[in-house]
Amino acid sequence: MIGAAMKPHRILIITAAIVLAAACAWLVWPLTDERLVIVADERLRARKNDYLSGVRPRRGPNIILLLADDLSVYDVSRFGGTNLATPNIDAIGAEGVTFTRAYCTSPICAPSRSSLLTGRYHQRTGFELQPMNRYPKNRLEYYAYKNFILPRTGEWQIAPLAPVPPESAYAAQGMPSEEISLPEILSRAGFATACIGKWHLGYGSDRIPTARGFRDQYGFYEAFTLYAPVNATNIVSSRHTYFSDRHMWAQERKGLSAIRKNGVIIDEKEYLTFAIAREVNDHIRTKASAGSPFFLYAAFNAPHTPFQVPVSYYDKFRHITDHNRRVYYAMISALDDAIGSITRTLSECGLDENTLVFFASDNGAATYAGVDNLPLRQGKFTFFEGGVRVPMMMRWKGHIAPRTVDAPVSLMDIYATSMASVGIPRPKDRPIDGVDLSRLENGSDRGRMLFWRTLYVRAAIRDQWKIIVDDRAGRTWLYDIGNDPGEHNDRAAEHPDVVNAMKKSIADWERGLTPARWPRVMDFRYRVDDTYLLFPL
Repeated sequence: MIGAAMKPHRILIITAAIVLAAACAWLVWPLTDERLVIVADERLRARKNDYLSGVRPRRGPNIILLLADDLSVYDVSRFGGTNLATPNIDAIGAEGVTFTRAYCTSPICAPSRSSLLTGRYHQRTGFELQPMNRYPKNRLEYYAYKNFILPRTGEWQIAPLAPVPPESAYAAQGMPSEEISLPEILSRAGFATACIGKWHLGYGSDRIPTARGFRDQYGFYEAFTLYAPVNATNIVSSRHTYFSDRHMWAQERKGLSAIRKNGVIIDEKEYLTFAIAREVNDHIRTKASAGSPFFLYAAFNAPHTPFQVPVSYYDKFRHITDHNRRVYYAMISALDDAIGSITRTLSECGLDENTLVFFASDNGAATYAGVDNLPLRQGKFTFFEGGVRVPMMMRWKGHIAPRTVDAPVSLMDIYATSMASVGIPRPKDRPIDGVDLSRLENGSDRGRMLFWRTLYVRAAIRDQWKIIVDDRAGRTWLYDIGNDPGEHNDRAAEHPDVVNAMKKSIADWERGLTPARWPRVMDFRYRVDDTYLLFPL
């Protein structure tokens, strides 16, 4: 009788144990999928090698590309910004060409930089999202991250559960090796090439700067680093509570955020904005003495978070009562002085008329960091004007007449303009989407379309019209940005013909693209009117 009574109890215990074991196995079962391994396009790589083998040494202007990070158009006084004066940055446009409608190809750092250095839409080769060096290994990690590490609400959300690539595949993320980068071309043409500052275009051994055409490198590989060590004196900081800022401060200057010189980690003491300028100036002086042409990619991380600035610059903005904005504006002022030191070095070395100088930002300001892009709408991580319109200028004294150009232009155009200045033919085996800016006048490029896509969000511009399509939200917006640059009035319902024509153009463009080569980890949540939207990162 006792044995018979216990039997159902034993069955219940065994069943519960089996269910628990199955649940544990389900939670810790790897999410990796070998099908997500990135395979290079060997035919495209072979054609790249053929092209580069035909590039011969040339004499042309030196080229300096000065890139800011997350800088608003209206944080540059040349464009009418009143937050602070940026006289050194302004001078590049005043002495050259100011582009009032310049755009990046992505409102996130890495893809935008890929297009900048290849002259092509990054979506053509599947570089649609940020390179990742960490994915949740299993469901237990995923749900712990979603429910405990990240808040349930707020701007940062973990992406939907999906298969992830094996860890061995992380190194292949970034700018594909089969792409023909500007430094690879110029290096073959006899230019001394250097990447100074932020990289963020891949972390594998064949993705880092010295594997992509740069003979010299100084800076960091990651999306971010500290401007000064945590224990540095005479530095003022503004820390934020959102996830990514906490991560940056925890990372400090370790791993991919370490400061490296030609791949070797160094202990940099100087405030990083000034250290980048120092390295640029040293290169200019060295190459000027040697009479060697050079291409310098000076990729400042200012004013990207984390917000840090020397006390002496913070003290210049006592009239700003908001501590966070005061640090931010002080960082831009330091950036302006750093750029001023570079343009002065060019002048001192007698290189003003033999150097093509570009200045731009990779995307708009990060509104989640307590700053804005006003009067433009939204900011980084969105396709609204605050996210994709950027400050951009170009100067080549004695060769390019000073002027202001109101036609839409792209960061991709820097590639084509640089090639044309040196007289190097473009590759013919693949589309090059940029145009030569030195020949561009107002009205000369009427009808040009610019496109954007990040997974389920798309956008395009033609003349005064701009369309944004969010498939996930089921929303379409149409703006007359020629008359409404702040994107206040949605005109989609009034102009269905324009909407349909622009959607068709986007679909035609997408036929030449490659699907994203790796999955995202997070989404950025923001509000437009009465709708919350998610932008995939």
